[in-house]
Amino acid sequence: MTWRHTSLVAAAVLLGAAAAPAQAPVRAHAKRTLTVAGLAFKDLNANGRLDPYEDWRLPVDARVRDLLGRMTLEEKAGMLLINTLNAEAGGKISDRGVQMIQDEKMTRFIFRNTVVNAAATTPGAPARSGGGAGGGVMGGAPVTPYEAAQFTNLVQEIAEGTRLGIPVVFKSNARNHIERDARAGISVAAGAFSEWPKEPGLAATRDTALIAEFGRIMAREWTAIGLRGMYGYMADLSTEPRWYRVHEVFTEDADLGATIISTLVRNIQGPTLGPGGVALTMKHFPGHGPQAGGADSHYEFGKNQSIPSGTLAYQLEPFRAAIAAGVSSIMPSYSIPVGTKYVPNDVGVAFSKGILTSLLRDTLGFEGYLNSDTGIIGQRAWGVERLSVDDQIAMAVNAGVDVLSGFDRNAQIVALVKAGKITEARLDQSVRRLLREQFQLGLFEDPYVDADRAASVVGNRAFQMKGEEAQRKSIVLLQNTGTLLPLRAPTAESPVKLYTMGLRTDVASDPRWGRYTVVSGDYDAAKGETRPAVPAATDYAVIRVEVSNQANAALMMGGASPDELNLLAFSDMAKAKSWTVSPSLDDIRAVMREVGPAKTVLAIYFRQPYVLDEPSGLRGAGAILATFGVRDAALMAVLTGRYEPTGKLPFALASNAQAIVRQASDAPGYDRGDTLFPFGFGLSYGAH
Repeated sequence: MTWRHTSLVAAAVLLGAAAAPAQAPVRAHAKRTLTVAGLAFKDLNANGRLDPYEDWRLPVDARVRDLLGRMTLEEKAGMLLINTLNAEAGGKISDRGVQMIQDEKMTRFIFRNTVVNAAATTPGAPARSGGGAGGGVMGGAPVTPYEAAQFTNLVQEIAEGTRLGIPVVFKSNARNHIERDARAGISVAAGAFSEWPKEPGLAATRDTALIAEFGRIMAREWTAIGLRGMYGYMADLSTEPRWYRVHEVFTEDADLGATIISTLVRNIQGPTLGPGGVALTMKHFPGHGPQAGGADSHYEFGKNQSIPSGTLAYQLEPFRAAIAAGVSSIMPSYSIPVGTKYVPNDVGVAFSKGILTSLLRDTLGFEGYLNSDTGIIGQRAWGVERLSVDDQIAMAVNAGVDVLSGFDRNAQIVALVKAGKITEARLDQSVRRLLREQFQLGLFEDPYVDADRAASVVGNRAFQMKGEEAQRKSIVLLQNTGTLLPLRAPTAESPVKLYTMGLRTDVASDPRWGRYTVVSGDYDAAKGETRPAVPAATDYAVIRVEVSNQANAALMMGGASPDELNLLAFSDMAKAKSWTVSPSLDDIRAVMREVGPAKTVLAIYFRQPYVLDEPSGLRGAGAILATFGVRDAALMAVLTGRYEPTGKLPFALASNAQAIVRQASDAPGYDRGDTLFPFGFGLSYGAH
């Protein structure tokens, strides 16, 4: 018999039943609901009676135990799979998406679509396929909050219609930060979501209460469209400045990192993981920061870690904090932990039982599940490249991995169990861990969201105002020679003329700052344009400086070419092939000459701990500020003194190019003689 029935039972205490439990929210789209003792439950297996796993009154462990006993080998195998499942344009589901739910028995997916306010009318928006593996571009099509919510609801309805009605967990990478170079597989542009500074910027605020509020706001926005899991945050430490993922890491300081990580776990997941929370997958254990030579392990040339100071315990501190706070899941690093005492130490962490079981579980006491990084099977199986795919899967699972990211072939898992390469007891262990999260999140009772309300929750003005506060608080004043800042306020009798580069003219001249007279020096050399000269009598030059790496097929995830990883000094990056300084160093120097260095303000986005080397001439600027992902309005608020700079550096800045090579990749900071600005440095307008 088939049927379609929709019901929503609001939480309430039943009248006339003194000891009756409060009704849990129950919503069904593809299965019937049952009424037992005046309470509503979902008949997820459609057998017409209330089974223990359907009974929300029972402890989670009892429900897990009952459901595990009802699952087929194929259904268990499906729990070990997670891959990309994006919405098609308009919020539709791809054919492959349906197959992954119904045929591959999958219950976890990565959602990578950018969520925007008007997807259908966004100028130049690409009409891209949003399927998973084999289903098109990894990043998917842009969708609105309404379309995203409709999509996740549709997926949940299809999942509810399966034999046991096991709900889906949608995960995403970080998507609440100002990200100028979002790369699918690493991060997602904020789009319609509230915009906050990048992770080092949150650390620079030193405001734990604001970071906690960020976590709660993020959880509300994510749950509004049906996102209930996150690949994040990164508990790694930025002890290796050459590693290009520093911009996703909070700090080089283990104590500060531990405080931030525990704060996020308790506010994104909740004090305990429950129906209003987003389950975190903290990454990348045991610490991805100390990469040999700064190379990233997305690439073969960066597969090795380097711990020359023997400070693995230092790298572990934020993970200890995450475990103590109750983090739901942990993601192992791709990297080979060369030289560690936990063996095997000549294979990627996902294949090392010594690290995943002996260290993480036995020593640190982690009880959640292990979610591999994407592509450890076949693509980035460092150290076990010569093994067959079957043997790679078996080695990872037997080492302790519970779910394989980027893998969606159910039959291959089933065959490995039948062949004895993975025991069913080991499979059951993973399934128990994974099901526990789905029960804790309340998805078995109500996995659906209110699509009509999603747009009023995601990125609403109250949330965005908090994000803007964090942006202002994240800005670090590094230098203010002769009290150049704050900028003098213009008056009718005494106007103030600004020459800007990298700063929107309409924002800089906005009346809220006092009506500055603004001339932009921006130009497009590709169109044959040249930089406009600085007008006579200009009072200040304000230049926003950004550094980027050119994307290419060999470096799809970002970063510099391997032969240029050491080049973090501005004078070196200006001459390099895989680095781009914007505006060019030549233009910055020319403007400084024309307006005068003492009247030049540089606002530098430190996506990595770049070196303000002496030959670059940048240290000669009258004022230098460090930013970590802020909009122009936040910068202008600080420059004009509407907001006092309070940010503190989340990592040290070196004084010379050679310091980058001399520093130990696993230890924070530099020798005193190599340090230009230490960790925690930051001026205010009352201190110079």
